[in-house]
Amino acid sequence: MRHRARWLIGVVGCVVALGLLWPGSTGSQTKSEPKPPDRPAVPPADGKLRIVCFGAHPDDCELQAGGVALLWAAQGHHVKFVSVTNGDIGHWREAGGPLARRRKAEVERAARILGIATEVLDIHDGELLPTLENRRTITRLIREWKADIVMSHRPNDYHPDHRYTGVLVQDSAYMVAVPFFCPDVRPLKSNPVFLFYPDAFQKPNPFRPDIAVSIDSVMEKKLDALDTLESQFYEGGALGSADLIPMDPKKQAERRREVRARFAARSQAIAQRFRDKLAEWYGKEKAEKVQHAEAFEVCEYGRRPDRKELTRLFPFFDQ
Repeated sequence: MRHRARWLIGVVGCVVALGLLWPGSTGSQTKSEPKPPDRPAVPPADGKLRIVCFGAHPDDCELQAGGVALLWAAQGHHVKFVSVTNGDIGHWREAGGPLARRRKAEVERAARILGIATEVLDIHDGELLPTLENRRTITRLIREWKADIVMSHRPNDYHPDHRYTGVLVQDSAYMVAVPFFCPDVRPLKSNPVFLFYPDAFQKPNPFRPDIAVSIDSVMEKKLDALDTLESQFYEGGALGSADLIPMDPKKQAERRREVRARFAARSQAIAQRFRDKLAEWYGKEKAEKVQHAEAFEVCEYGRRPDRKELTRLFPFFDQ
């Protein structure tokens, strides 16, 4: 009996040791993060594309990628927007927990219109840093979604939260495949394609799109989603004022139309700015007719897709 007891203890010890070392277990190197109760469920393995877009604040993804999100979602692909900060100082009148909850509710309403998942991380607005803890968080989110495509700001954007979102996503581009980094979530077998949103900054290098997509067919619905982000656009966000909110209902309606028209013009400007890139994907004749567009640049990190793979990842050009 003593020999059998010792044998059983030895077997259990080996199993425990293997469990601690196996990629995908918590191990002794990294503590597992508890899953937030409101984190969107991971989609089923149904062969559809999986896209995760990171924005610094609860409005960035909707503005930069709301159109392609609608196009992907219409084909049954799985899109998730992640706001890396909670936006809790992004208003001229409100701040703290009440504003964070308000902005979370806004992007949740937008997500329902877009037909996608959304998540807001509980990191203070204006205080995002490229720490190891935050790198682990971003890496886990990409792995959990089993992403084919990852989008973010470029790391030379004007806002520190935007810049560090770009840095964190870039820092995760290699780590998502490393087994013993965040071993509580299984590493990806294939590195995603990482893409940048457009901006107008020229130094140290300007944005150069690799792909431009017509969003004419979904533009009104994208504007409907942006309409829900009242704290940022209708009320002006951190740099707004009470002057933007008229008391007269007719003037309120006029203000809403102005905001909507401004965002339509923004997408029109992208189409005009990248008309040559649209022609590469749609042909010159079709490209000349595109009124609204979104554009993206392939990051040098992660998988480097050729034109055939980009066509697979953006299956919109024959519509």
